[in-house]
Amino acid sequence: MINLHIRIDKWLWMVRLFKTRSMATDACNAGKVKINGIPVKPSKELCSEQILHIKLGQLDKIVQVIETPKSRIGASLVPQYYFDLTPPEEYERIKALRLKFEYRESGEGRPTKRDRRQIEYLKNYFGEE
Repeated sequence: MINLHIRIDKWLWMVRLFKTRSMATDACNAGKVKINGIPVKPSKELCSEQILHIKLGQLDKIVQVIETPKSRIGASLVPQYYFDLTPPEEYERIKALRLKFEYRESGEGRPTKRDRRQIEYLKNYFGEE
């Protein structure tokens, strides 16, 4: 096991799991990043082959650390640094959650009374209540 000697918050930011390093730090402080089921502090140093459980919104992502980049990397290089162990069912669950909500184009405004009636009719017809 090679010691990477890098802070976990910095690694999470470098491999693009979080948009900013401060977001990665906040996630660690909130207990959303775990190693072996134990929440970690942002200053925890990573080792290769460790498995991280990361809560990203509704998604419970599981990744195995391969190595550390020298700096923040492009999205196409991400698979070189961690292996995604998240089961496909988790991604399907998130997709299903997004489909449950009604979608309206930006700028359309609130639905009219007629629109609401049609939405309710469709919900009742397809049994989504």
